[in-house]
Amino acid sequence: MKSFPKLRPTAWDGLVALCVVLLAAALAFFQWRGETGDLTAVVSVDGTEVDRFSPDDLLEGPRTYTGGGYTLEVALSIDYEHPASSALPPSGQTGLRVAASDCPTQDCVHTGTITRSGQSIVCLPARIIVRLEGGKAEGGAVDAVLG
Repeated sequence: MKSFPKLRPTAWDGLVALCVVLLAAALAFFQWRGETGDLTAVVSVDGTEVDRFSPDDLLEGPRTYTGGGYTLEVALSIDYEHPASSALPPSGQTGLRVAASDCPTQDCVHTGTITRSGQSIVCLPARIIVRLEGGKAEGGAVDAVLG
């Protein structure tokens, strides 16, 4: 019966392992450093950015966007964490919502209010995406859910 040669790590193996660890640490630093600055709304139509504004700019009135033959009206909204029948007060967070749309599915209207960075509202028939960027990282917020 043939015996297999004993394999031992070399200096090159150690160098590769060190490079992998350093790369992982650098990526983790840039990912977890948190976002800073004001919350910004970004609107894209057909993959092209058409508008960038602060959600507070909608205090003057809603904005209208057209794409794919459909029209969306984006408005400022107060996010209520509790149903209207609840005795608990609203959360008071302001965000964006699609107030009206003439698209057939109305998924963008039913999405509701978005309040945090990374959230988005998508209207597939109109090919319009409204997303929030920036803002400060929330302490204790859930980053991901696995299961």
